[in-house]
Amino acid sequence: MSRLRVHSFSISIDGFGAGPGQDMENPLGVGGLKVFDWFFPTRSWQRMHGSEDGEIGVDDDVAARGFENIGAYILGRNMFGPIRGPWSKGQEGPDEWKGWWGDEPPYHTPVFVLTHYPRAALKMAGGTTFHFVTEGIHSALEQAKVAAGEKDVRLGGGVSTIRQYLRAGLIDELHLAIVPVLLGDGENLLGGLNLPELGYECVQRIEGARATHVILRKRE
Repeated sequence: MSRLRVHSFSISIDGFGAGPGQDMENPLGVGGLKVFDWFFPTRSWQRMHGSEDGEIGVDDDVAARGFENIGAYILGRNMFGPIRGPWSKGQEGPDEWKGWWGDEPPYHTPVFVLTHYPRAALKMAGGTTFHFVTEGIHSALEQAKVAAGEKDVRLGGGVSTIRQYLRAGLIDELHLAIVPVLLGDGENLLGGLNLPELGYECVQRIEGARATHVILRKRE
């Protein structure tokens, strides 16, 4: 049965998954890239960018799991890009904006992007097609599960999108990489959420070289 999974979502010790002030120069907000200090050195990251270099070990092993058995992705609009408002021509970042990843994004599956504004599907090289969903989180999940078939759906973020799915109790498994940095400000992932009340429990903790990995799972 297809599950909704969050994998390799990185947060600081003080709980922030992104810094403040997202823009073109700061895709994860000011200072936000620090939470990926564990991921960038891994072989999994390097392979995504055409290199066979990179560190192996616990962090890489955990990162690699996030690409196993994935048939579709869901992203919030902020994860797709810094563009706000309608996807209309004539504004900064019009319909020509195709995401942060160039002509061949790393997904290689259908990707369902949450937005309040309609836009035609965007087919990219390497098997990625972005579908823009205006009907909300439940509709995006239904469409993603159909596209994924028997495989799982990976929820890529960002923070606001994961919080919405957590509140609705729709995430089956959540892997957090807790990185030893302090951001102090930005988007806090778990603040104000009562995870036990929502049905979640911590089922695993793994110590990596650069991050502590915890797996949260929805109780049956």
